[in-house]
Amino acid sequence: MRSRVIGHRQLGFGDYSVLLKSALFAVAQGRGTMITERSPGEPAVRHRLRALLWRRRAVDLARERSVAALRYAVAAAVKSRAVTVAAGVWAVVGVTLFVCYLQVASSTPVTSDGASNALQAWDMLHGNLLLRGWQLSDVSFYTTELPQYMLIERVLGLGPEVVHVASAMTYTLLVLLAALAARGKATGRTVMLRCLIAAGIMLAPQVGNGIAVLMGSPDHVGSTVPVLALFVLIDRAGRRWFVPVVTGVALALALIADSIVMYTGVLPVVGVCLVAVYQARFLQAVRASWRRCWFEFAMAGAALGAVLAASVMLHLVRASGGFMVWPLPATLAAPALVPQYLMTTGRGLLLLFGANFFSHNAGFVAALAAAHLTGLAMVIVATCLVIRNWSGLEFAVRLLAAGIAIVMAAFAFGTRADSLLSARDIAAVLPFGAALAGRMLAGRLARARLLPALAVLLAAYLYSLGRVVTLPQAPAAGADLAPWLAAHHLDYGLAGYWNANVTTLDTGGTVTLRSVLADGGQITGDYWEVQSGWYDPAAYDANFIVLVPAPPGFKRYPTVGSVRATFGQPSRIYDVGTYTVIVYDKNLLTYLGKGAPLPLRVAPSVPAPAPLPGPGRLQGS
Repeated sequence: MRSRVIGHRQLGFGDYSVLLKSALFAVAQGRGTMITERSPGEPAVRHRLRALLWRRRAVDLARERSVAALRYAVAAAVKSRAVTVAAGVWAVVGVTLFVCYLQVASSTPVTSDGASNALQAWDMLHGNLLLRGWQLSDVSFYTTELPQYMLIERVLGLGPEVVHVASAMTYTLLVLLAALAARGKATGRTVMLRCLIAAGIMLAPQVGNGIAVLMGSPDHVGSTVPVLALFVLIDRAGRRWFVPVVTGVALALALIADSIVMYTGVLPVVGVCLVAVYQARFLQAVRASWRRCWFEFAMAGAALGAVLAASVMLHLVRASGGFMVWPLPATLAAPALVPQYLMTTGRGLLLLFGANFFSHNAGFVAALAAAHLTGLAMVIVATCLVIRNWSGLEFAVRLLAAGIAIVMAAFAFGTRADSLLSARDIAAVLPFGAALAGRMLAGRLARARLLPALAVLLAAYLYSLGRVVTLPQAPAAGADLAPWLAAHHLDYGLAGYWNANVTTLDTGGTVTLRSVLADGGQITGDYWEVQSGWYDPAAYDANFIVLVPAPPGFKRYPTVGSVRATFGQPSRIYDVGTYTVIVYDKNLLTYLGKGAPLPLRVAPSVPAPAPLPGPGRLQGS
């Protein structure tokens, strides 16, 4: 009879450990170990020899397994430590950038755009989750900035600092996500170089309009965060079944917040997938089967499905009594305006990358802005490299390049490029381009031995960041008006758009101004970023109106003539700096007409931000 091995099963690492311990114990006792049973009639010498061989084999296997386990444990410990250190570095960098950008954001005044979003989040925080009665702008930010504002207001309360904190947080996230997108799956020194290039290009917003566009108020800058995060996920996860599912959900939620995601996220995904299918089926020597293109079809279908899902969700919210938005028509520019729009697009790019040296006196500041042209040039070169080597590049890289091309084309040939501040519509080009530059140029620059030049360029960007960090804090628009109104016990009144919600936010609701328009000679309630309940004369009593000179290009601001025609003779008039405060002894809400957009089928007209009033003397006190 053949001897049987203990257990009739394959030995695991634990079994070898037991055998090793038994063998060592036996050696220590000076005798062998009974590894196998002795067969009947088997000589004792043969049995002891066989047992000794089994013991040696068990010891050898246990030793091998122990060494392998030790190596695995050491490797796992090293990897865990590396992950912990990397996470710590990212956290330290993130906190440092946030502190810097909070100071930068505080240097630009809060306007009624940001104040409106803060008031909406405050309403949601107090139970009105669907924003019932609210008429928003052409974007809702319902699934992006508004939840962010709610969290901040939960901690800080209602005030203008909420806008600054949110802006700094958003831009910090964008810089970190751009660095992650640039990193890709690289290892070693290349990781640091890619991340530094991407973060460096975005490091220092330009003084003035650059800060206003990137950190002024919630706008399309924040809408880039979920899209860029999605691209990073696609890059890391690869062709897995859940990636199209996540893509559809993420794009749908982002579209609910901002229709610009159609150009930054949906169309790039659809376009890249269709091109990939065409190349795989018709341009390759060996045609791929339709089945092998499942990922591209799934991604394109998810992106298109996100458009339908977002539309349905917005309709359901509106049908349930929730908020409504004023969609903008997608129209092309008139041929005569294309040269002007192309010029505005070019200047907008310079502004986003901190390289707008126009209108600066020749000197160090202009030279510093011109130095930022290197960052823009790197983005242009990286984009051209992607187009040239399209087929052999990662999916996420093609998405970034497609997003840049689509956003730029839509802006240049649409009707939105009417001013330099409209560069916020192409804000996604900055993080997309920075990520592409880091990803495509890091290796090439290192091989060309241009790292010292990159170090000099990074130093220039750091100096630019130091300049904007040291800027003084700016008060909210109309901050000099609110104390005067409170001192004169004027706590609920009317004003133009750019003085209404911002004053309400600046005082934490102590003084409340509601936005109104002038429709000919009639004062009406506003329809842009307002809550319909604000104009209910049974709930509120507004006994004054604040007038300022109408911002350029806006013809529906209330004037003295329209105020007298609607409300009659006032009881008192005060001149407060650049403001005219007209007080009545009656509830003005009773005489208001209902606000509505212009009758023509054009985009609702929102005034450009009026310049801040100078520190004039408060009169009439």
